[in-house]
Amino acid sequence: MEVIYGTSNQGKVEAMKRIFRENNINLKLSTPKEIGFDEEIIEDGKTFEENSEIKANAIKKYCIKNKIKDKIIITDDAGLCIDKLNGEPGIYSARYAGKNATQIESINKILKKLENYPNMNDRSCKFVCVLTAIVLDTNEKIVSRGESLGYIAKEHGKLGGLTYGPIFIPQGFELPMSDMEEETYAKMHNHRDLALKKLISELQKKEII
Repeated sequence: MEVIYGTSNQGKVEAMKRIFRENNINLKLSTPKEIGFDEEIIEDGKTFEENSEIKANAIKKYCIKNKIKDKIIITDDAGLCIDKLNGEPGIYSARYAGKNATQIESINKILKKLENYPNMNDRSCKFVCVLTAIVLDTNEKIVSRGESLGYIAKEHGKLGGLTYGPIFIPQGFELPMSDMEEETYAKMHNHRDLALKKLISELQKKEII
């Protein structure tokens, strides 16, 4: 069985490979580009679940058209949800400050909106990741969700990596995610890792992998 992971982000690809290895699962992993899929996907859902499924169905349609079988499609949608901002930026996390906004522009928009909330209890938030898996041979769909709770820092940490990592302080820590050792964060709070571990568990229960 082979997995088609619906991303062009090499960091996400390596993270998925790592978790498969940690769970003693030997699966080949391909990206949409590697199977010839290069279509633009319009993510017009209202939830992380809807957007994740939209991506999965688009790749599934391409696979059926091109007679690609014996594979599991896995797609994700993820974002930051801030309680005081009624869940913003949520599903719009990637384009919250504009389609081509820089990381610092996205970060500054959030810091500006929260500047009247100096109390950390008013800066609670969570990172959310929803994964959708579709088994091409059976058309079975499995959805999993991972959440990492935390707070928005008053000043950003080291830039780079995940867009909002420099202002996300995981629950139980004092440093923003971007200032932490990656191994520490991955073990404790990585929303994508949490979602993937749940998904792997379901796939194993159903003896798909």
